[in-house]
Amino acid sequence: MATHQLSSSHLIYAMSAGNRPALRVHNGDRVVIETADCFENQIRSESQDFGGLDWERINPATGPIYVEEAEPGDILAVHIEKMELAPRGVMTTGPGLGVLGDELADNHIRMIQVSGGRVNLFGREVPTNPMIGVIGTAPSGDSPIPCGTPGDHGGNMDCKRITEGAILLLPVNVPGALFALGDLHASMGDGEVAVCGVEIAGKVTVKLHVLKGLTWPTPMVVDAERVMTIASAATLDEAAVMATKRMAHWMSGQTGISGAEAIFLLSAKGELRICQVVDPLKTARMEFDRAWLEEMGISFGNL
Repeated sequence: MATHQLSSSHLIYAMSAGNRPALRVHNGDRVVIETADCFENQIRSESQDFGGLDWERINPATGPIYVEEAEPGDILAVHIEKMELAPRGVMTTGPGLGVLGDELADNHIRMIQVSGGRVNLFGREVPTNPMIGVIGTAPSGDSPIPCGTPGDHGGNMDCKRITEGAILLLPVNVPGALFALGDLHASMGDGEVAVCGVEIAGKVTVKLHVLKGLTWPTPMVVDAERVMTIASAATLDEAAVMATKRMAHWMSGQTGISGAEAIFLLSAKGELRICQVVDPLKTARMEFDRAWLEEMGISFGNL
């Protein structure tokens, strides 16, 4: 197993089978991936004019990475081993942006200091909760999907559970998977209601592992405590239903319990959460206790 470096000079703005690989690696290799923030580091001060931004350079991802052993039908397990953040992030909102965009008359920019595992939010320090907003593989078909749009390939899911220590399962739709990530946040709450978290540049160390013969739903996140199915759709209602059904069907298929029993368990102990409500598609996740799933006979040893 080798360790590779990939700089943020290799940026893409859409996930596509047509993207030329920036790096080729083997199954089990590690990659230290440098990222720009979601504005490609264009915002430098709070007085900056939104109109001066190049809006074609929003939500870039670093990559793509071609995994030699990955073939269509496989699953790419992304082990997120380490996240390193820049010392300063940015938050923005304004007319037409986020949940309050219909009430705001002016654009607002705030530069946010980040140090020692703390974020200074307007004079109050809170712990960071670093997470990856954009992470995915090339979608199937010939149509590129902008990095700012989530879907079954991953993309801009803005799920705060996609963080250090988690394993993200993504579909392999094309040879090599063509994996990429970007849009880090030093802190972000469920919903991303302002249209941003604390947007920040940084580095992410991942180990890429190809899973063959596994028919689990993707995208899926596994961490030490939880297993999560993620879905994105035109409405939050649709996304919530999709995420829940994916978990119920997977639990039933893996354990032999009935669909009714699976939905009873999710209704009694599952956690249906909002990831984000501000992207072109909305994203929800269903969380369930990993220890319960293991007691029910589901093994995570191949991860």
